[in-house]
Amino acid sequence: MALGKGIKLRQGWLVAAMTGLIALGVTGFGLVRLLGERTAQAPVEEAAPVPQRVEVVALGRLEPQGEVIRIGGPLNERIQRLLVKQGDLVKAGDVLAYLESHDERKAERDYAATQVAEAEQRLRATTAYGQTQIQEAQTRVQQAQLPGAAEIEAQQARIRELEATLDLANQDLARLQSLYDQGAISRQELDQQLTEVRQAQEQLNNAQASLSRIEARWRTEVQNAQAQLRSQQANLPLSQAQVAVESAQRNLQLAQAKLDRTIIRAPRDGRVLKIITQSGEAIGETGILDLGDTRQMYAVAEVYETDVNLVKVGQPATITSRNGAFDQPLTGTVSDIGWQIFKNNVLDDDPAANADARVVEVKIRLDNSQPVEALTNLQVDVRINVEN
Repeated sequence: MALGKGIKLRQGWLVAAMTGLIALGVTGFGLVRLLGERTAQAPVEEAAPVPQRVEVVALGRLEPQGEVIRIGGPLNERIQRLLVKQGDLVKAGDVLAYLESHDERKAERDYAATQVAEAEQRLRATTAYGQTQIQEAQTRVQQAQLPGAAEIEAQQARIRELEATLDLANQDLARLQSLYDQGAISRQELDQQLTEVRQAQEQLNNAQASLSRIEARWRTEVQNAQAQLRSQQANLPLSQAQVAVESAQRNLQLAQAKLDRTIIRAPRDGRVLKIITQSGEAIGETGILDLGDTRQMYAVAEVYETDVNLVKVGQPATITSRNGAFDQPLTGTVSDIGWQIFKNNVLDDDPAANADARVVEVKIRLDNSQPVEALTNLQVDVRINVEN
């Protein structure tokens, strides 16, 4: 009896459990359906628009146009004289300082210049002598040409005279031969005329031979004189004096180059921002002085790499000083956007600020540089209007 009652009791519990599970399933299905209907009936809300950026804010620093350049010199060389002081305006090429070796190098340059002057003087003397030799050779050419030509002309005139005499003698011979054939004259008279013709022919032959000798002698003398002239002309530029002048000029150029290295000049217009090495001190690795053109100042903003795509050349910007270095905000225009990404150099005063940010340098040309001419490297706050 007890066993039968236990079996009936367990069967009752199973039925009750099954019934409860079925009830829970029906209830859950109803709830899911109800929620789905409410969700379908609820209107779809539109996503809120992302706010548009109107400005990019960055830390920055002030620097002169063309940045600050460090003027240096030969390492460990001492400054003899420093001609400028902090704040002076200089022009490109102005002398800033003389090195200790300047006087020695100047003496070497002056000595080299003296050597050039002496060599040039010797060259002038040698050139004058060579030109005199050339003139003498030219004179000998003329002396050979003019008298020879006159002598040749005189001999040619003599030959023409003898030719005329020979022609006349031949005419007389022909006339006498005719008379002799007619028996009008004697054989003696004919022979006498024949002798005169032969004498005239001989004189003509001698005169022609003399002309040939005169012409040959004249050509030889002229050729010799011309050869001497060409020799003198060729020897003039190859003289040792010319070589000495060229060597002395090269020595002078070298001495001048060494002297120029002892003179420190301004490479461009600007203002002396800082004196590093004073007169009497040796030049170290830090150089002599800093120079910058503060007539036009720039703000260099370190824009986060995530914001740089919003910045464009020509956008307006406002520059302020959080420590009151200048009273009124400065205005400017973005003039250049860097091509490299750096670790930020200008650190915020806020200890919670990112001290290891990746930034791009953006240069803003200030509209008015006068209030900040003396504030190179000042930390500033920059706001760039990127709305448009």
